Parts: sequence; structure tokens; C-alpha cells
Amino acid sequence: MQFLADDDRNQSMTFRAPAKGLSGRVAVPGDKSISHRALMFSALAVGESRVEGLLEGEDVLATAAALRAMGARIERDGEGVWHIAGVGVGGLLQPQQALEMGNSGTSTRLLMGLLASHDLTATFTGDASLSKRPMGRVIEPLSRMGAEFTATPGVKGSQTLPLTMRGLVPAVPIEYRLPVASAQVKSAILLAGLNTPGITRVIEPEATRDHSERMLRGFGAELTVEQDGEGARIISIRGEAELRPQHILVPGDPSSAAFPLVAALIVPGSDVTITGIGINDTRIGLVRLLQAMGGDIELLDVRDEGGEPVADLHVRASRLRGVENDPADVPSMVDEFPVAFVAAALAEGRSVFRGLEELRVKESDRIAVMAQGLRAIGARVEETEDGLVIDGTGGEPLAGGGPIATHLDHRIAMSFAVAGLASRNGVTIDDMRPVETSFPGFAPLLNRIGAGVEA
Repeated sequence: MQFLADDDRNQSMTFRAPAKGLSGRVAVPGDKSISHRALMFSALAVGESRVEGLLEGEDVLATAAALRAMGARIERDGEGVWHIAGVGVGGLLQPQQALEMGNSGTSTRLLMGLLASHDLTATFTGDASLSKRPMGRVIEPLSRMGAEFTATPGVKGSQTLPLTMRGLVPAVPIEYRLPVASAQVKSAILLAGLNTPGITRVIEPEATRDHSERMLRGFGAELTVEQDGEGARIISIRGEAELRPQHILVPGDPSSAAFPLVAALIVPGSDVTITGIGINDTRIGLVRLLQAMGGDIELLDVRDEGGEPVADLHVRASRLRGVENDPADVPSMVDEFPVAFVAAALAEGRSVFRGLEELRVKESDRIAVMAQGLRAIGARVEETEDGLVIDGTGGEPLAGGGPIATHLDHRIAMSFAVAGLASRNGVTIDDMRPVETSFPGFAPLLNRIGAGVEA
């Protein structure tokens, strides 16, 4: 693989097939979802929390900067451990400047929930990509709780950044049924409920990642999860909570592990172990999908760390076959579909992906962008309203090509980097800078398992 930087303004890189299979043991950065929540919940505890393994990507650092701007003390020591001195539930202070969220939708939506039950006014800004993403799905339930919002009108009537909100104290407890599966909306409501008198409830027809529920319980919040007769999860939180400081170990991010995992499956002769990955059942839909495609993936040394299940993933190159996904599994791998499309492009037979409407409102329209890019490098792809139909090569390398437009989307960039490792002529990506939002050290990690990065 070659790694070529054009200039300081945009980091165009070309990824090529290595001379032999990938091999070795690697660890990916800490889980992004857990890292965001660890900072936020620690900032609301009374006393000092310690967080090890925090993802130090731009998205998580945006959360840290926002919390510092509102009174929390957040410092990193020389050993890489983060120390957070919290201000207590309801104790965040009025920020003196706009909160700059960069590219992080998670930071924005969760902090909107957190501030909805504080007596303060905050303005959220973000980069060009984040400023296109809809915020209405969070604004709607938080408005019911009493928060007020002034947002920028977006396309098709959406509400986007820049956005100014004013919280309400005391906020109004609500019972809210999620119209679309979204861990961010669920978490925003639960965060608002922390400082709201009474019981706030979220009804979740389809299960999404449950890191907020697990971690809130660990911090001492009174939170229950029940199931109704139709299988929906009913999450209830008692407000005016008192959170206790914690020592948190952040597992490796399964969404980041997806890239070396798929690379090991599609590069012939590969044998790679990815250590310490979170295997929360709400997050490993990609592993299940790839195993159904014939992927040789073993979960080794399954253990519990900090309330989350963790394992090492042992992955060997495999002859993959086409698959049809179950739309009910989308929440458990919603961020991993771009690289799953790459795996399907190298599989034998047809893969059909459905129920992916959520991908159209991510950092980019991931359905359209992946379809366009995969066609450009030789894959046979048909775009549908809610997904893709991909006819794989049966293991033959893709032609390659580019440059692929990433649209400032980190997962698009990394997915096509992986595709380049299984191509005849390499794949050029227009800009790899967005990768720093979630996976600092991505190219060097590929180098450590034999991809042969040349700076």
C-alpha cells in the first residue's frame, strides 16, 4: 500500500494491495460512543473520575472542550489517563462562547440533551458536514421537556447548526416513543432527565446501543429497563440524580475494528488478531453479518471490563459469499455498513442491503457516496431508496481507481482505504484528514499488520 500526501490543504492518499497477507496483533482506539459518555457523566458526578483508554480523536476532544467551557476540569496525565473533576448534576455553567462541535454529531446531540435541563443558553456550531445534519429528531422531544431552540433552516425543512438553545429548570418529565431507532436521541432524553424532577421514560421499539444505560447505572443513577408486550424496551430514569465518580476502562471501538477486520478477510493469506474490542450485543452486527458471509472470525478471551463485554477478534482471510441483511439488525451496525459494502463487493454472488435510510443523514449520504465510489473502482452496484444491491467479484481484486470523494466522512475514507488493499491498481482517496475524528493512527496501524505504508 502507498500512502501519498498531496499538500497541507488536503491529504490525498493511495492505498494498494500488499505483497503478502496481513498478520499480527493490533489494538484499535477506544470506543467513541463510550468515550463521549464517560466524559459527560464524569462531568456531572461530584468528585474526580478517571478514564483509561479514552479515544483521543477530534470528536471526543470536542466534547471535552465543551465540558471545560461549562466548568468541568478535564486533564490528561503523562500516562494517558484522563482525570475529570465533575460539577454535579445541574451544575454546569453558562458558556461564554459558542460550543464548536467540529464534525461530531454525537457531541452535539448528547450535549443538547444534557443542557436541556440546565438554566443556561448555549450556541452550537460545527464544520460544513455537521452543519448539514438534521437536529430536529432531538429538538422535538427536548422541546416537550421545555427547552427552547432556534436552529438554521436546512434542506427539506430540516433544522441544522448553527443552533442556539435555552434550557429549562425545572424541566418537564416526558414519556417519549422513539419514531426512529437512535441511540443519540435516546441518550439525549435520558441526559435531560438526569436533572428533571420525577420519572423520564424512553420507549425504544428497536434496541440500539445501550452504553448510556449501562454507564448511568454505574455512576449511580436510578435507571430501569423493562420490556412491554410487543418487545419494546422501556427505559426509565429518576431525575435530580446524584452521580458518583468512577474509574472507567474504555474498550476498543468495534466500529474502528471493522476496518482491519474486513481488510484481514479480503486480503488473501491474512491472519490478524484485534485485541480488547467491545462486543456489546448492540454493537456487533457486523461481526454476525460477516460470519454469515463465511468470514472466519473467532472471539477469544471473552471477558468483562468496566461493565462492558470485551474480546479479542481473531480474523483469517476467507472466501466470502453474498448475503441479505436483516433490517432489524441495522442499529447494531449502522456505522459499519460502508465497510460491509466493501466486503460484499469482494464476495461471491449478490448481496442485498435494505432498511438503511438512516445512512442518508450521516456525515454524508453514505448510500449514494458508497455507490458512486464503488462503481468508480470497478464494483457492480445498484442503488435503491433504502440500500444497495452489490454483485461481488468472487474474491477477484477490484480494478481500483479514484480519487474517491469522501465528502468529509471518516468512514467513507477508511472504507475505500480497505478496498484499495484488495485492488489491482490501488484506490486513491481525495482527503484522509476526516479520519482523525475517530481513528487517529489509522494508516500506521495498517502498516503494523503488513500493509506497507510508505509516507
